[in-house]
Amino acid sequence: MQKDANWWRGAVIYQIYPRSFQDTNGDGVGDLPGITRRLDHIARLGADAIWISPFFTSPMKDFGYDVSDYCGVDPLFGSLADFDALVARSHELGLKVMIDLVLSHTSDQHPWFAESRASGDNPRANWYVWADPKPDGTPPNNWLSIFGGSAWAWDARRCQYYLHNFLASQPDLNFHEPAVQAALLDVARFWLRRGVDGFRLDTINFYVHDNQLRDNPPLPPEERNDLTAPKVNPYNHQRHIHDKNQPENIEFLRKLRAVMKPYMAAAVGEVGDSQRGLEIAGEYTRGSDRMQMCYAFEFLSGNSLQANRIAEVFEQVDKLAADGWLCWAFSNHDVQRHITRWSLSEAAAMAYTTLLMCLRGSVCIYQGEELGLPEAEIAFEDLQDPYGREFWPEFKGRDGCRTPMVWQSDNRNGGFSEAKPWLPVPSSHLARAVASAEANPQALIHHYRRAIALRAAHPALRTGTQSQMLASGDVLSFERREGAERLFLAFNLSDTAATLAAPEGRWQPLAADLGGAVPVAGTIELAAWQAAILRKLA
Repeated sequence: MQKDANWWRGAVIYQIYPRSFQDTNGDGVGDLPGITRRLDHIARLGADAIWISPFFTSPMKDFGYDVSDYCGVDPLFGSLADFDALVARSHELGLKVMIDLVLSHTSDQHPWFAESRASGDNPRANWYVWADPKPDGTPPNNWLSIFGGSAWAWDARRCQYYLHNFLASQPDLNFHEPAVQAALLDVARFWLRRGVDGFRLDTINFYVHDNQLRDNPPLPPEERNDLTAPKVNPYNHQRHIHDKNQPENIEFLRKLRAVMKPYMAAAVGEVGDSQRGLEIAGEYTRGSDRMQMCYAFEFLSGNSLQANRIAEVFEQVDKLAADGWLCWAFSNHDVQRHITRWSLSEAAAMAYTTLLMCLRGSVCIYQGEELGLPEAEIAFEDLQDPYGREFWPEFKGRDGCRTPMVWQSDNRNGGFSEAKPWLPVPSSHLARAVASAEANPQALIHHYRRAIALRAAHPALRTGTQSQMLASGDVLSFERREGAERLFLAFNLSDTAATLAAPEGRWQPLAADLGGAVPVAGTIELAAWQAAILRKLA
C-alpha cells in the first residue's frame, strides 16, 4: 500500500460502526471478522480509508465509548488477531485504517479508575478529576453532563465527586497529571505498532479541564443552537469555557502528533462545541505540529442545508480556520441520517453527494448513506441508547442511525446476521440493500462511486484552494484550483430549474456521468438538483 505523509489531505474516509456492520458468529452483533469480510464493498466505492468506531474492551454502557482496556479487543468483536487480519486485508485493498480513540474518559470499570477511587493517596489517585463537595454537600460547580444532569457523581469510597462529561459510568481522565498523558500516548503507540494509519479522536476538545473548577457562565438564549446537543438538553444553556476548550490541550496534541509522525499516521479530531467549533478546529489543525484534521459539525444538524448556509459556513472557515484542515460529513453514528434530516429525494441526495466530494477538506461518509438509508424508527422498548432513554420522546437518541447495514433484501435481517440483531432491521431498508443497489444502475451507490472517482481524478478537488462561495438563490458556485488545474462548480440545491452565466473563457464540461450540465452560448441551465463542473482550458 502506498502511503505518504499527506495521504489524509482530501481523503474520503468511510466510517464503520462495528456493532452494525456485519455479524459473523451469530450473536446478533457485528464484529471485526465481519468488517474484514465486507472490506471489498468499501474499496469498490473508492474510499481511501476506514474509520472504525470503538471495538475495545468495554462494559458497553455507551457501546464502546466507555473503554475498560485501551489495548484489548472486546470479545464481542473478536480478538487482536482478528484486528491484525482486518488491517492486513485493508492494506491489501489500498485502504488506510483509522481507529476511534476515546482519550477524554474511560469506563468506571477500567483498572485505572478502580485504583484511583480506592483512596486519595494511591499511585493513580490523581488520574481522574476528583473534587470535594461544597460545604452544603452539593457538587463543586455547575458543570453539566451532555447526557443530562450534573457532570459530577458522588463516590462514597473517597467521599468526593468525580467529573463525567458524559455518563456517570464514564469518568473523565485528569490531563493535568503527566502520567495520564504518558499512558495515553503509549496507547497510541500500541496501535500504531499494529499497523493503524491514524485515529479519529473522540471529543478532542474535552481533554483538559479548568484546574480551578470555575463555574461556566450562562449562555443567552439567542446564542443557543443544537449543533452538538439536542435543543431539549440544558447543556445548551451554558457557555462552556471552563469544562472544556482549555489552551493546555494544544500541548498534548503536539505530543500526540510527534508520536504519530514516524508512522506517517494522521488524526481527525472531533470538536464538540456549539459556539466556537470552527474556531477551535482552526486552532487544533494550524501548522504542522498539531492535528492534521478536525471533524466539523456544521453540516451534521439542522432541517435543511441551503446554499446560503453552506456559503456562510465556508466564510467562517476562511476567517477562523483558513490555515487548518477540516473534515466534512453529512451523517455519522450520533445524528439523524441526512436523507431523513433534510427530507431528500433521490435526486437531491445525489446532488449533495456530488457537492460533498467537491468541498475543500477531507470527507467522511457513514455506512449505509451510499444506499440512501433513511433514519429508522425505533420503538421505545427496542431502544438501546441511554441518551435516547434520558430525553425520550422529544429526542429519540442515536439508535435510528445505528441499525444494521443491509447487504441483501431476501433475508429478514438484511444479510447482517442469522440471529436477532441487537437493533431491529427496518423492513423499509431491505429494498435498498447492497445487492439490490449494485444490480440497479440508477441506485445511489453508483453515484457515490462516480463522485468519489471524480474527486480522486482531480487534484483541485482533493487538495486545491477554494474561492469564496457565492449563493444566488438556491445556486451555490465556487472555484477550486491546484497547480495548473482550475475548476468552476455550480450546484442547484432545489427542485426548480435555475440559470446562471458561465464563467468567461474556454471551459471543458466534466462529470457527464454525474449528470453535469453543459454551458450553451455563455449560459448554464441547471435542472432541479443538477450540478455543473467545468475545467478551464489553456
